[in-house]
Amino acid sequence: MTSGSRLEETLTDRIRAVILGGDFVPNQRLIEADVCEQFGATRAAVRETFKELAGEGLVEILRHKGARVRAISKAEAIEITEVRMVLEGLSAAKAAERVTPEQADRLRQIVTEMRTAVEANRLDRYSELNAALHAKVREIADHRTSASIIERLGAQVVRHQFRLARQAGRASVSLPQHELIVAAIVARDPEAAQTAMQQHLRSVVKALESTTD
Repeated sequence: MTSGSRLEETLTDRIRAVILGGDFVPNQRLIEADVCEQFGATRAAVRETFKELAGEGLVEILRHKGARVRAISKAEAIEITEVRMVLEGLSAAKAAERVTPEQADRLRQIVTEMRTAVEANRLDRYSELNAALHAKVREIADHRTSASIIERLGAQVVRHQFRLARQAGRASVSLPQHELIVAAIVARDPEAAQTAMQQHLRSVVKALESTTD
């Protein structure tokens, strides 16, 4: 890999993080000159980054109008979560087949920290741990195709997930679901792990349906 491609990759990571962090909001136009100045990048690098982020579903490139942050509707977020239900179920099953004792300990640790966050009403921390748990399951599963699709789809609905995390009582509903997922993976029960993960994401769909756009 050349130093130029590494630079573009770093720029993509930085702009993606700004979008996912909410500093660039849905439907906001991404003015090429402004982005170049903000990130200290060339126009060619910024254009390439916009193309990469468009491929991830985070940016729209409009003919003769440049780029803007893509807005994901509630209906689309629900569809994405339904697809994730299938893929993350597969991931959980694979994780149950492949989990090591050390990995099992890490899953238990994350769940313990999630419980502590719920008890302290630290919703931001709970949300971080939620993402960490799902990422750890994907890592243990070692199923690259599903992981890459899940990560791309997850990035598109991060704002909806952020809002869900702040719903009153949502963390208390979600915590026992994650405990069941971890228990099944640690017990090396692929079928139970798949079912627990799918039930969790079905619950996420129902929670999304109750929100407003």
